[in-house]
Parts: sequence; C-alpha cells; structure tokens
Amino acid sequence: MGIIVQKFGGTSVGSIERIQHVANRVIEEAQKGNEVVVVVSAMGKTTDELVNLANQISNHPSKREMDMLLSTGEQVSIALLAMALHEKGYKAVSLTGWQAGIMTEEMHGNARIMNMDTTRIHRHLDEGAIVIVAGFQGVTETGEITTLGRGGSDTTAVALAAALKADKCDIYTDVTGVFTTDPRYVKTARKIKEISYDEMLELANLGAGVLHPRAVEFAKNYEVPLEVRSSMENERGTMVKEEVSMEQHLIVRGIAFEDQVTRVTVDGIENSLYTLPTIFTALANRGINVDIIIQSAANSETTSVSFSIRTEDLQETLQVLQSLKGANVQYETGLAKVSIVGSGMISNPGVAAQMFEALANQGIEIKMVSTSEIKISTVIDEKYMVSAVEALHEAFELAEETVALRS
Repeated sequence: MGIIVQKFGGTSVGSIERIQHVANRVIEEAQKGNEVVVVVSAMGKTTDELVNLANQISNHPSKREMDMLLSTGEQVSIALLAMALHEKGYKAVSLTGWQAGIMTEEMHGNARIMNMDTTRIHRHLDEGAIVIVAGFQGVTETGEITTLGRGGSDTTAVALAAALKADKCDIYTDVTGVFTTDPRYVKTARKIKEISYDEMLELANLGAGVLHPRAVEFAKNYEVPLEVRSSMENERGTMVKEEVSMEQHLIVRGIAFEDQVTRVTVDGIENSLYTLPTIFTALANRGINVDIIIQSAANSETTSVSFSIRTEDLQETLQVLQSLKGANVQYETGLAKVSIVGSGMISNPGVAAQMFEALANQGIEIKMVSTSEIKISTVIDEKYMVSAVEALHEAFELAEETVALRS
C-alpha cells in the first residue's frame, strides 16, 4: 500500500457526468490498495465566469476579494466529487486548501506555498477515507485566503505529494500526455514518453499549458515521480523525472509558445549601476513577471532597456515606469513568444542558426531573443505564431522519435 496523489483539471470535472467518471478513476486506484488523495480544479469555465462577474462590477477589483471569489470554484468541485464517491459506497471527505493545511505567503492572486501541515489529511487517510483537496488555494499565517495563480491546482497536487511522501503524483488532463508542441495547433505533434524535470520546467515556463511551472519545481526539488495522462483515455501518459532515456538524436524536444506578449522600451534613463535594480525591483514588488531583457547604452550618461511582459500587466507596468525621471516609455502589443527546448542543445552548436533560418524562410521577423543552455526564445508578431511553430516543428523533425544526424 502506498499514497497516490491524483489531480483532475477543470475539463475533467466540467459536468456531473465527468465528475462521475473521475469518481470511477479514483475508485480504481483505491481498489489497488492505495491511499488516495485527490486534488481538483473548478468545474469547466467556472473561474473565467467568476472573473467576468467581478469585471462587471470593477475594472480593477481588489486582489483580496478576487481570491475570496475565485476560491469558491474549487469548493464546488470537491464537494460534488465527495458526494459522488459516497453514492458509490466509498468513504470520502472534501477539504478546502486551508483545511488541508496549505500555508502560503502574503501574496493575493499568485501566492507561493510556504509550508504544509498534513496532519488532518493523514488522520482521514488512517480512517480509510479518500481525501479530496481543493486545488489552487491556501491560507496565510494571518488567516487570509489566497490563490496560487492559474494552473495552481497542479502545484497543490505536487506539493501535497512531496509533503505526504507519496509514491507517485498523476496529473490527469484533457490530453494524453506532454506533446512536442500543442496538438490543437500542430497536427503532427507527437506524445513524448519521458521528459526530464529541467526540460519540462522550461516548457512550462515558456507557455506549455499542460503543467504549471511551480508544480514542476516541486517535483524536481522533492523528486516526486510525475505522470501526465488523460482523464478520459485509459493509456499511459508522459513520465516527468530526473533521468530519461533520450530519444535518439533529438536535439530539440519540444516547442512552447504563448500570445498576449508586450515589449516595453524605456529610453533616456540614467546610465547608472542602480537604474536597472530600481526598475525591476519596483516591477517585482507589484508582482509583475518580466521575461526577456535587452539593455543598450545610448551614451555615457543615458541608457535604454527593453523587456517583455504579459499584456495583462501593461497598465500596471506603465504606472511603475511613470516615476522614472526623464524616461520615454514606448510599448508594442500584439506579440507572441515562440521557444524551442531540449537538453541536447548544450552540446550541439548551430541550433540557433537553424531556428532563425526556419523563421526567416517564413518571412517572420524576430524582435527579441533570449537563450539558456537548453532553450532559445524569440518574440515575433502574434499573427505569425502558429506558422512559426509549424515551421520549427518541421525544421527539427519533431514528428519522428528519431531523426537523421546532420553533417
């Protein structure tokens, strides 16, 4: 007997029929003799509907009250799933994030888990119950309800698996695993059998929506065996783990992309050691994530810096930059970021050249570039996003498990 953590996303619990199906999947695991902890998201588009309600009242609703509002979505799911299990003859108990002992930092809307008290969960497991925990939420030391940001239910599940020392964490979603890119956009996308924590973390950070980045961080830091699999199809998914058997000759393992990117450029700012720390500390204090950063000095006295952000953070970013003396702020919306990821890139020169050539052949202008040991990201016009992904998927022959070595 071991502890298995299962996580089911919003699509998986999007209707009563699907909740019944999830209950059956949970029972299958319990019948193997395992203790089961289930994490669920809000039903279907519930979170979007709640956000829409808030926006009908205010263009800038309080982040605290948004957490109060959005945390209710998962509570509906956990109660209904517990009821479904009761009707099937199984003992189950639903717990909100704070009842489950999930403690977070004092950050509304995008809090990080700081600590976890699993005493209550263990007590219910010892009593023979299936424990159902609301994903995406926690509580601060002062008793404030917080949410973990979009996709935070993944983080809840993996963090629980780490804290409970679970044998495995299964992430059930509406796809059958992790693909070389999003199969909804690229028909030749292929399911990957195994992927390393580092590669998965890059893909998640770069826009691949199948797993939340912080969930992968928890899995890597605490060596939690993670499988991404379908909630509807009974087949093996993708294993995410430390060491993987590399698919032969695949330098690039996957392509991630995201739209709604904005490039912000600040000209005429003082060329000082403290200019960049001042700007980016102020942005960080407002919870604004900055991605690609490019600095260029106009002369010995002034400098300019460009960086990319999520378009939804634009207005708040402009408010922060208004305080800069002598700064000329410009921005460009309607952009997208397209990235290639693969640990094989470390020892293979020429990958960037191949990427840039593939985009150039499609007439796609590259506006910003960022690199690391295992990824290359480019910012391009949003209207070319899908064609760029298709071109790169073909250029790196990702539809095949093995490719011919280039001379």
